[in-house]
Amino acid sequence: MAGGPSKRGLGLLVLGVWMMSPFTGAQEQRPLNLMPVPSSVQIGAGRLLVDSSFSVGLTGYTEPRLDRAAERFLRQLSRQTAIPLATKPGASAKPVLLIHTDHASKEIQELGEDESYVLEVSATGAKLSAPTPLGAMHGLQTFLQLVNVSPDGFASPAVTIHDKPRFPWRGLMIDSARHFVPLDVLRRNIDGLEAVKMNVFHWHLSENQGFRVESKKFPKLHEMGSDGLYYTQDEIHDLIEYARDRGIRVVPEFDVPGHSTAWFVGYPELASGPGPYEIERKWGVFDPAFDPTNERTYKFLDQFIGEMAKLFPDHFFHVGGDEVNGKQWDANPKIQEFIKEHSLKNNEGLQSYFNKRLEPIVSKHGKSMVGWDEVLDPSLPKDILIQSWRGPDALAAAAKQGFRGILSNGYYLDLGWAAARHYAVDPLSGAAANLSPEEKARILGGESCMWAEYINPENIDSRVWPRNAVIAERLWSPEETKDAASMHARMEILSTRLEWLGLTHKTYHHQMLQRIAGPSTPEEFAALTTLASAVEPVKDYTREETATAEPTSATPLNRLVDAIPLESATARHFGESVDKFISASCQDAATDARLRAQLTAWRDNDRDLRSLARRSYLVKEVSATSGDLSTLGAIGLAALDFIAKKQRAPDDWKAQQLAVLEQVQKPKGQLLLMPAPAVQKLVEAAAAGGACSSPN
Repeated sequence: MAGGPSKRGLGLLVLGVWMMSPFTGAQEQRPLNLMPVPSSVQIGAGRLLVDSSFSVGLTGYTEPRLDRAAERFLRQLSRQTAIPLATKPGASAKPVLLIHTDHASKEIQELGEDESYVLEVSATGAKLSAPTPLGAMHGLQTFLQLVNVSPDGFASPAVTIHDKPRFPWRGLMIDSARHFVPLDVLRRNIDGLEAVKMNVFHWHLSENQGFRVESKKFPKLHEMGSDGLYYTQDEIHDLIEYARDRGIRVVPEFDVPGHSTAWFVGYPELASGPGPYEIERKWGVFDPAFDPTNERTYKFLDQFIGEMAKLFPDHFFHVGGDEVNGKQWDANPKIQEFIKEHSLKNNEGLQSYFNKRLEPIVSKHGKSMVGWDEVLDPSLPKDILIQSWRGPDALAAAAKQGFRGILSNGYYLDLGWAAARHYAVDPLSGAAANLSPEEKARILGGESCMWAEYINPENIDSRVWPRNAVIAERLWSPEETKDAASMHARMEILSTRLEWLGLTHKTYHHQMLQRIAGPSTPEEFAALTTLASAVEPVKDYTREETATAEPTSATPLNRLVDAIPLESATARHFGESVDKFISASCQDAATDARLRAQLTAWRDNDRDLRSLARRSYLVKEVSATSGDLSTLGAIGLAALDFIAKKQRAPDDWKAQQLAVLEQVQKPKGQLLLMPAPAVQKLVEAAAAGGACSSPN
């Protein structure tokens, strides 16, 4: 599971390594902006130019999937350089890039297959060697990241890379059940997974709000439980093949016994309480659950899982198993009597009984059962896989009991955490760090999660990317790869590259803001853009708590809170500049000028937004936040004035500003004004007098 031999600090070495390139007339330094960071990098001399003569050849083992990967690579290289290239491999007798693959990978991709590769680039050519097509595809993605513009044209640095993943399970879960996600959106996100070397697409397909898969055995599942929004079996088959072409396994999730209202719209006899049932329109944990005491439940699931097992070829089959509140079980006298007769003690025991009946069904159809933390029971076969939303300690407890597991706690993208916070989460942290080598080997990696209460086809990409790339790096790169500053720099470069794949995490923003603004002058639209760049949505699960009306699946996602990224790069850069300024004892004139320019823009921004707020109810909603941003700019400028004059700001001024800052940091319109903490540092520095202290 662990990566190859590496010296401690290799991650930092690779992150900070700089390449000396002999450009015409001068020596210039260029960073290797690779993400995920490879296991081992050696920098060579010179660079390989990429021009219209660039070609690719294949040797060793070949297959149509490799041909398609090479063609896809050439199309992508042509797209990012705008150089016309022959898109068929093997057109040249002496290809510039030679790809050698030793042997086939499994016909149905398996956990733990060899994904390693070696990429050697010199001034005269490049060679990519890999045991399997999986490694070859990963190496091609690395080569794409190496190619950048240079004074002489597009080029890759001379480099030798030996690379393989730290963990074998590196996934993204997308919830297509709460809000339906169209296939074209899923395909472009799968392209993104390939680019960052993730290898699992976990597809959440059933929920209280919808059942999204065509079932030919039980057609009322999709006919009555989906609002007509579901994937046909042919569409699913095509998507699985699309993912396999990119080295990505597709693991389906059908959630039982809870999160199951949509099942019961067509088949109420399976539920623990009387029907009729309707698709749930609200969010949360709801009462309906399968009846574990009803033999019809297991006969139904046997047939259903058998059908889905043929459709989804992956060895793993996710059954959910989370957040059963037990209210229907408590209210059903027959179920309570069953609990007593079988000495099950409580509802948790009843769910364990259900899982013990379910696991043999899953196994019978050739699959290994995957479930969230709640399915864990020491008496279940050790073949099951635990997906932990509770954290590394829970994952470690499962490993001690002999169960394999993957981590998702800390990787919930929908919570809106900063990239650095996700980056700091490691599957082998906490109690897992103290496991024996044998127990650590049971922790297979992790998955980021995109739950779908507040996503639609417009904004989903921005909720996943680019932050998902830092989780991909955590799961691929050596454990020592932890430099957050390097991560942020490389993430921003990768973010731009991802748009060449068709992802819309950057371009969606402009279109949604145009809808919010309506007809507007350039100055008005610029003011809305400036405000949008300084705010973030409220975090964790506070969006429902701060809503003025209960959100549902029919609530339009057209407000500023829906249109902005989940992390403000502008606020982060501003905070970094403030820290730099203070750490330089407030004597850095260039940084002072940048801070003043930004604070002035914020102070004056509200003036141009007011007229827009009178014409658009969506802008009016955020007018208070716009005023707060103006206030924030004024406070920051006043603090800089005190500092420039080397005057210690009065205590009463400091107290007044801190009180105002406390107010502006409270959510309004479900938005957070992200530069406020950095402005508070300026206030405190001004109150400290001429000698600024370093930030905490």
